[in-house]
Amino acid sequence: MAIEERADTLIALDEALAELAGVDERLSRVVECRFFGGLTEEETAEALGVTARTVRRDWTKAKGWLHRVLR
Repeated sequence: MAIEERADTLIALDEALAELAGVDERLSRVVECRFFGGLTEEETAEALGVTARTVRRDWTKAKGWLHRVLR
């Protein structure tokens, strides 16, 4: 992938995450923790003050939402 394509992809991802935050802030935070922070479900749950089950559910929702938006 060329540098310009990667830059375009990162810009699109950043815009999509900003849009997701407007829809559901916690979903956006879960993506930040899991994808960018490399945190486990348990670590993310602790950081956000929710259960690991909630993180798992939010992670699935966020990935689906981002997939639809970024296609």
